[in-house]
Amino acid sequence: MSVAVLPRLPADRTDKDAFVSYSQLSAFTLRSIEPVGPQYLSHARRALRGRTWSEDERIQAQMNVKTVEEETVSDDEEPEDPVMLSRDPKDWKGQDHYKVLGLSRYRYRATEEQIRKAHRKKVLKHHPDKKAASGSIDDDGFFKCIQKAMEILSDPVKRRQFDSVDEAADVQPLSRKSKGNFYKDWGRVLESESRFSKKHPVPKLGDETSTKEDVDHFYNFFYNFDSWRSFEYLDEDVPDDSDNRDNKRHTERKNKAARQKRKTEDTARLRKLVDDCLTLDPRVKMFKDAERKAKEQRKWEREADSRKAAEEAKKAKEEEERRRKEEEERAKEEKLNSKKAKESAKNAKKKNRRAVKAAVKDANYFVNGVASAAVIDSTLDDVDLILDKIDDTELVDFVQKLSGVVEREAMKAVFLEVSVELISSGKAKDTDFKTINASV
Repeated sequence: MSVAVLPRLPADRTDKDAFVSYSQLSAFTLRSIEPVGPQYLSHARRALRGRTWSEDERIQAQMNVKTVEEETVSDDEEPEDPVMLSRDPKDWKGQDHYKVLGLSRYRYRATEEQIRKAHRKKVLKHHPDKKAASGSIDDDGFFKCIQKAMEILSDPVKRRQFDSVDEAADVQPLSRKSKGNFYKDWGRVLESESRFSKKHPVPKLGDETSTKEDVDHFYNFFYNFDSWRSFEYLDEDVPDDSDNRDNKRHTERKNKAARQKRKTEDTARLRKLVDDCLTLDPRVKMFKDAERKAKEQRKWEREADSRKAAEEAKKAKEEEERRRKEEEERAKEEKLNSKKAKESAKNAKKKNRRAVKAAVKDANYFVNGVASAAVIDSTLDDVDLILDKIDDTELVDFVQKLSGVVEREAMKAVFLEVSVELISSGKAKDTDFKTINASV
């Protein structure tokens, strides 16, 4: 144990300058100390085993690390398949690298940190030196598998090639007769396929509340899926024999053709997978039914508009027919009324004419005594002339003037008045009247 030595005081300083007493020290007290506590245990461990401070700290640190590592390795560790432990490390292409490292539940989702920790756990558990120390005679074949898995998964390019053909990460599609939850089951299937997409974000399958636009976008995305998936991992190893270049080129051509074939088959597989999902999607049927109903509704509305237009045209035609009939009835009625009026006027005219001629007869043709035939004819000729020259209204007035007149002279005066009016209006001449004018 080393003891630190304090530095000497400077030459220009004395003990009095270096020490200042503020009070007296108390008297010493004797106490009993019991050997307990971590410090005593450390002292006893060092004394019993003859260790120095540094040796004991180093050994304790190693033991603590070993305890932590062993606890970490056993914490939530994935069970190891005995068949996997006996794998031939030369067949490294056929091994499941994620399963070798205990990352089967993560696979392509495993982070670099998870891969690094998983590799460390496996190394601590399966290192040949540790097995040799424990007396195990097993070879280091599985340890080589661990190292190969770490080599593949720690390299981004090699890991991508392995993920491209990792069938254990695929979620198998459901059969058409499956009665599970469509959105949950098929969502997992297509989500596992989405890991190969070059475009991100990849749309989700959604649920029954998804809109038609979201569903169409989802299926359009997967029908035009741009996959980065390649199949180099399954290539046949190209020989390193530089002397046989033809064989090398032949192998490369075979690998290229095989990758292209697998790519084509994978594209067809994904297309069929999306077809099956689309066929079973209940939303597609719902959208089709809604579209069909909307189409029928639009058709019904168009037909309703046509029916409405036809009904309006029919009503307009019926209304026009009704008005036409009414017009015809009215015209017919007016014609009938006009005919009746004409008949009535004609009859009234005849009656008035008879009344005028009767008045002349009652006035004895305006002569005293017995009127001769010549006088009667002459007087009636003058009366006919008056009746021909006056209109219906004047005839009515003429008859009204004659009504109530009894005396012959007064009646003759009425006839004379009418004949004078006809002469003055130019409808007749003086020479046209014979008897009536001759008697004025």
